[in-house]
Amino acid sequence: MKNAARPDPAWLDSQYNNRALVPEHGVHFERWKTDSQRARERLGGLLDVAYGHAEGEKLDVFPAQRKPGAPLAPVLVFIHGGYWRSLDKADHSFLAPSFVKQGACVVVPNYALCPAVTIPDITLQMVQALAWVYRHIGVHGGDRRRITVVGHSAGGHLAAMLLACQWPAVAADLPPDLVKNALSISGVFDLEPLRHTPFVADSLRLTPAQVKKASPALLPAPPLRDGRGALFSVAGGSESSEFLRQNQLIQQVWGSQVVPVAEALPGLNHFSVLEALVQPRHRLNQLAKQLLKV
Repeated sequence: MKNAARPDPAWLDSQYNNRALVPEHGVHFERWKTDSQRARERLGGLLDVAYGHAEGEKLDVFPAQRKPGAPLAPVLVFIHGGYWRSLDKADHSFLAPSFVKQGACVVVPNYALCPAVTIPDITLQMVQALAWVYRHIGVHGGDRRRITVVGHSAGGHLAAMLLACQWPAVAADLPPDLVKNALSISGVFDLEPLRHTPFVADSLRLTPAQVKKASPALLPAPPLRDGRGALFSVAGGSESSEFLRQNQLIQQVWGSQVVPVAEALPGLNHFSVLEALVQPRHRLNQLAKQLLKV
């Protein structure tokens, strides 16, 4: 951050307001919406499956394209962004076809939005969603021993939080390595700057205690287990200096063994970087498939 002691609000807005940084962001959102509707029509899937009791606690499941008798499929859980205060799982179904075709089962959960809830609340919702996936995904052809979490922006933060989760403390039936690995795309790992960033401060309402509790960079690195537990962290090469700093920060804090990848992908902004995830020859798509082992 430019001045940790006295953050400049205007500078923080210039760094973290991605819609202002990418004036054509509406084009990306419209493309996601159109392609997602087309994906749901083509794939079908199971939509709005409840993983909890609250209204927003639902997820979509897109089973893998598998032949009868084939082994269970690896599972990709994708968590959407929107600064924990906007967007919806329905805007992100467009990510499913590419990975379903490659033999993965794709799950896209929703969560409640700030300011109705806090970021720690949302994190616990995603814990609940992943517990549901572990317990039930086998019915849909997914292998609960091979769960990879991918998240974009706020979802990238949540992916790292889930990798660091102490799962047996959540429930006795959950294994320590429930999340085998994770991919964070343009994630935020230190929430402290957002406490002082005007355009999100009123809706996020972060407190110092919440920052400490819900910043992956302030938590112990998750242990590696037999080579599992790695976090790949990427950002668009054209993103702000703060997003590039955040991308490097998690590797610096957790170490290069846990975070072997911390890359800036050339020519991509905060929104086009997500679209690269489904481009078969792109580096980002290859990183996802490396984690999934498809």
